[in-house]
This record gives sequence, C-alpha cells and structure tokens, in this order.
Amino acid sequence: MDTNTERYETVIIGGGQAGLSTGYRLAKAGRRFLILDANARVGDAWRKRWDSLRLFTPAELNGLPGYKFPARNWTFPTKDDMADFLESYAKRFQLPVRTGMRVERLSRSGDRFIVQTAQATFEADAVVVASGAYQARRIPDFALDLEPRIMQLHSSEYRNPALLRPGAVLVVGAGNSGCEIAMDVARSHKTFLAGRYFRSPGGPSRHPIANLIAMPILRHVLTIDTPIGRRVRAATHGHGGTPVERVTRKMLATAGVEIVGRVEAVRDGRPVLADGTMPDVTNVIWCTGFAAGLDWIDLPIHDEYGKPRERRGVSTDVPGLYFVGQPFQYALISESVGGSARDSDYIAKQIIRRASTRTSETAPSPARA
Repeated sequence: MDTNTERYETVIIGGGQAGLSTGYRLAKAGRRFLILDANARVGDAWRKRWDSLRLFTPAELNGLPGYKFPARNWTFPTKDDMADFLESYAKRFQLPVRTGMRVERLSRSGDRFIVQTAQATFEADAVVVASGAYQARRIPDFALDLEPRIMQLHSSEYRNPALLRPGAVLVVGAGNSGCEIAMDVARSHKTFLAGRYFRSPGGPSRHPIANLIAMPILRHVLTIDTPIGRRVRAATHGHGGTPVERVTRKMLATAGVEIVGRVEAVRDGRPVLADGTMPDVTNVIWCTGFAAGLDWIDLPIHDEYGKPRERRGVSTDVPGLYFVGQPFQYALISESVGGSARDSDYIAKQIIRRASTRTSETAPSPARA
C-alpha cells in the first residue's frame, strides 16, 4: 500500500445528516474517524434541490444528537435552513469532515477497507456508507421516445417553474417530491400529477395532535422488528415510494393539480396514461425516484436491486461495513432526519463494540508470574 495512504479506525462516506450523526457518536466515544463528503460545502446536497423545498417533517423532529433544530416547533424548515444547520452542526462539534472528496471505489485488502478518491486513498478497519439513497436517477426507458418538443427533467434537476416551457406539465410520481413539485409548478402552469397517491397514516404533519398519534406508530410499529413493518418494507424494497407526508388531496385540488393515472407508455411521442388517454403537455418532470447507486462499492454486498444486503444497517456479507440513511433501514421513517439519527446511533454503537472486541483480542496476554 502507498506510504501516503491515510489510516483511520473508521471512514464515513457522506457528510449529510446520517454521516454527521454517526460522527458525533464516534467523537463522543473518543474514536478516530474521518468523514468524506463529495460536495464543496457541508449541506450542499440540500442546497442543490428545488427552490421551494421544505422538509416534510416539522422542526422539532429535525434535530440531530446534541443539537436541537433552531426553529419554532410545528414549522417546516427550508432546504437552505437544513443545509445551514448541518454546516453549523459539523462546526459546533468539530467533526473531521473533508469536502470535495468523492469516493470512486471501496474495496478490501486483507482485513482492512480501501477507500479511494481522486485526491487520496484511505485505509480503515470499518466503513460507514452514509451517501444516501439519492445518487442514481431512475427514469423509465420509454422516456427516450417522447417527442423533442417536450422538455424532460428529473426531480433532481428541477429548481423552479421558470425552467419550464410554456404549456402544461405532467409530474410523474405522486410521492412526496412529486406532490410538492406539482404544487410549485401549478402556480404558473396547468399541472397533471400521475401516479398512485398514498397519504401518510399520520395525516397532515402540520397538526401537533396528528403527529403525537402518528409518530409512535411510524417510529416503533412500522419497523423491521414487527410483522406489519416487515410487510411494508418488503412491499417498497426495490421500488421506493413512501406515503405523502404533508400535501393533501384537498391542497392539490385547490392548487388546480389534476391527479391522473400512471404513465405506462409513450405513443406518437406523447405519454400514455393507464386509462389510454394522452395528455397534451410540453413538460414532463420525472419524480420517479432513484436507483441505489452503489456500484462504486467493489464488494459482494448488492442484492438484485443493487441495494446493500444488511440488517439494520449492518452488512450481512462484509464484517465492518455499515450503512445509514437507507430507505426503511430500520423503520419507515429511516429516511427522515430524526429516523436516520436513530439509525446512526445504533450503527455507532456497533462500531464501538466491534472496535473494543478487536482491541481486546489483539492485546498481549498478561505475563505469568
């Protein structure tokens, strides 16, 4: 191995809320670790999203370990509020984050992990993949058959309605992003929302009482430890899709958004809905989610969907490899800020326990009298 390779007990890949939470716990335990983030600034993953985005959960649910979110309860922070919060969190606890470090390959050499970036190589006893589930855009193949006059954007490319062409907009995917973007677009364009709309069991999360009722269910019932939680996880695994948190059918109707069936094909250059109709649109926004995007991990950890085989974030194939921020990692709310913080706490404990065990196994035996 190159003598310039840096060595750490743990390398965390990704400096978002999940990676920073894990780092906070490791720092409290006095462990030696490094956080690598591909962005130029901590929080940039949030800053790059669409202009009107607000978190789907209220402020009191978006704090991280040791630091409450600095906003009034039952308000919804903007994406920039969240980005600035993450940046201040890293500074507040002096977490060792290196920005502008995109990991190109993760492999193993002997019993140690090799983390490679364009700038440097790192060795580690343990690695936490906290890069999130939003890395590889997922768009149906038939999108290529849409006529050129129709502008196409993935949700990750959308910023505001000014990017769109005059005329109607078809937002494909009725999840959280799809509903929020449809509401944004409807202010200036006739808007269709295609897909299956499924409301969160908690109802509108702006209502405190609804949250008090819903959060115990989402946090403790819909988990991999319960039969109903395992059924929900199996139903969404490989397909994505989570219940809509904030936007109601009434809100969509008031904004003028028309909910239509699924987009199933393209004919004569136009999208075809499940009922055979072909809406006349000049813009399509694909809110169809993301693939796992973990092909840079050169280890035998991928399932048939490209997702990691893991149990509550602990790799079932490679000892010392962990994941945080994965969809339904432990509970339905694992992708939320608060949910990922709980998962990070669990993973940090596993790392500390494993490191302590390895230390005791390699320690010299006391000399006999």
